[in-house]
Amino acid sequence: MHVWQISSFGIDSLEFVERPTPAPGPGEVLVAVRAISLNFRDLMMVKGLYNPHLHLPRIPCSDGAGEVLSVGTGVTAWKPGDRVAGIFMQNWLDGPLTPAKAKGALGGDIDGMLATHVILKASGLVAVPQHLSFQEAATLPCAAVTAWNALAAADLKPGATVLIQGTGGVSIFALQFARLKGLRVLGVSSSDEKLKRAAKMGLDAGFNYRNNPDWDRWALGETGGEGVDLVIEVGGADTLARSLKAIRTGGTIAQIGVLSGAATSFSIPSILHKVARIHGIYVGSRQDFIEMNRAISLVGMRPVGEEFRWSQAREVLRRMEEASHFGKLVLTVA
Repeated sequence: MHVWQISSFGIDSLEFVERPTPAPGPGEVLVAVRAISLNFRDLMMVKGLYNPHLHLPRIPCSDGAGEVLSVGTGVTAWKPGDRVAGIFMQNWLDGPLTPAKAKGALGGDIDGMLATHVILKASGLVAVPQHLSFQEAATLPCAAVTAWNALAAADLKPGATVLIQGTGGVSIFALQFARLKGLRVLGVSSSDEKLKRAAKMGLDAGFNYRNNPDWDRWALGETGGEGVDLVIEVGGADTLARSLKAIRTGGTIAQIGVLSGAATSFSIPSILHKVARIHGIYVGSRQDFIEMNRAISLVGMRPVGEEFRWSQAREVLRRMEEASHFGKLVLTVA
């Protein structure tokens, strides 16, 4: 089989190598990978910014979809030909996250999906919606499950208002899921063109923060001074303080990303006066993935992204670094 591996940190150091194709052991499944999607975590992992002590070499990327080739002894849930995707954390099957369940994250703790073949636990797979291509299904494990759980972080009723930051994978999935739930969606971006694309997908109002950084004031204005019910917070250090200002009293911030950095300082009284809930979201469980897929299948929802050949792995990582994409970045395995 062929893989892209991190032998030393840096996009240019990502290596394309050949390895023996493994055979599944007891309770394991051999999957032929058909497509992989990239997350910001993958870029940070490749650059050595996520875990500078990562055991190398390591195959990156947590998200992928493919076809079952063979199963090990004791596996009855899967058979050759099944269309599947791996779950982000191979040990988080259900219930709340625990330290034990947090171990086994693909592309970090263990080898990931940027390969022609992978061995995964039988319990670490889900069936993908039948109406989706492998490329579309590959976008689901991290970004979609994260967005799904971010919306669940607040008890939102139809007509409530959600604010999304940017137009990356999590934010666009949050827009799609929010519309399914009958929610009003506001969005901020540095690109008028991306806001127009998002509007065609149901974004109710957009604001270009490159022209005016005070998007929190804009959000208050769009809600009659009350504030939004939920912010899908992907920015981190540079955006959290404004997110606190943008939410209503008793509102929720679903803290997901650190695109602008992890360390920040903000006014503690802001949390107290807003009676704010800051809810950390770390993807989700296998059961969350299954329940999300039921909703996606029911309405025929299709992910949004850009497709590339998997030989372009380095180029796509640079595209993510530039933040020039809309939705998900997907690699098709030849």
